[in-house]
Amino acid sequence: MSNDENFAAAYREHYWAVSRYVARRLDGRSGEVEEVVAEVFTVAWRRRADLPSAPLPWLYGVARNCLANVVRGYGRRRRLVHRLGNDESAHGRQVVAGPDADAPGGWVHEALARLSPADQEVLRLTAWEELGVDEVAVVLGCGVRAAAMRLHRARRRLRAEIERLSAVAGGVA
Repeated sequence: MSNDENFAAAYREHYWAVSRYVARRLDGRSGEVEEVVAEVFTVAWRRRADLPSAPLPWLYGVARNCLANVVRGYGRRRRLVHRLGNDESAHGRQVVAGPDADAPGGWVHEALARLSPADQEVLRLTAWEELGVDEVAVVLGCGVRAAAMRLHRARRRLRAEIERLSAVAGGVA
């Protein structure tokens, strides 16, 4: 197959997987999902000669880099707004918890949120994206042994956070 055909096949087969990957990481900022996914496939088009035979982990790696650019953009915008003396609360925008704010399994998300972004990412790649360690290594741009070690350490830290939250909840009751 030609590079163009390889790209078309990767797009057809993996568009929704990449969209879900991006959406989960943008955490409620759904308006930007399409922009980031478009950027991912723009990069994939430009680098279509580099597409591996199993492109999904490679596409996740590209998406990870595109998301990092988005996060940096948020940081720049936040610093600019702060410098200008405006904040979002001054414009009447407030987030109010809904009636289902305590969603089932919320404690897992709380424990996950307490971890470093690197730990969160390696855990999400294995749980949400259902990637094996070899595929995680491709996404993270490291060796398989390093990916396995990162996953092991992230799981250990998550377990410690869950135990910590359980102890706090047990002490309150």
